[in-house]
Amino acid sequence: MGVLAIANKDSKELQINEEIRDKEIRVIGPDGAQLGLMSARDAQKLAAEKDLDLVKIAPQAVPPVCKIMDYGKYLFEQAKREKEARKNQKVVEIKEIRMFSTIDTHDFETKTAQAVKFLKGGDKIKVSVRFRKRAIAHPQLGEELLEKFKEACAEAGVVEKSAKMEGRALVMFVSPKASK
Repeated sequence: MGVLAIANKDSKELQINEEIRDKEIRVIGPDGAQLGLMSARDAQKLAAEKDLDLVKIAPQAVPPVCKIMDYGKYLFEQAKREKEARKNQKVVEIKEIRMFSTIDTHDFETKTAQAVKFLKGGDKIKVSVRFRKRAIAHPQLGEELLEKFKEACAEAGVVEKSAKMEGRALVMFVSPKASK
């Protein structure tokens, strides 16, 4: 019955027991049955008789809706659901693959193989072609390289953002194809 007020701050500001000061509230029993309209004091007595807590679950309703429940068990189950939801999430990382405009054939094949591996793993890729010294005068070489890269990774990914100059680098983003 006596749940600390500290736990209340963590759970989206639900009011419990003596914190509920409304004159009239709609009460729902522990089994989900509606007990009707009554004063907050009467509802608190009813909850105390059953050794449970009175929790305001819908403060915006007129009159506010309160439920008689075990608040500690409710907090535990809510935390358990949130943990399960976090466990099922996949964090998408952005992996970067850097190349120079004068990359050799074998190096290019190694980079594309690594990119395909990242894409199949579900990660996004930022492909950047960097230009050294006077190579910046020939950006078409970088565009051709990125076009070749896009074709090499076509079975595993699709271009999310096409090639764009950012400083001395030509950058393109590739995301994995949707798995069926």
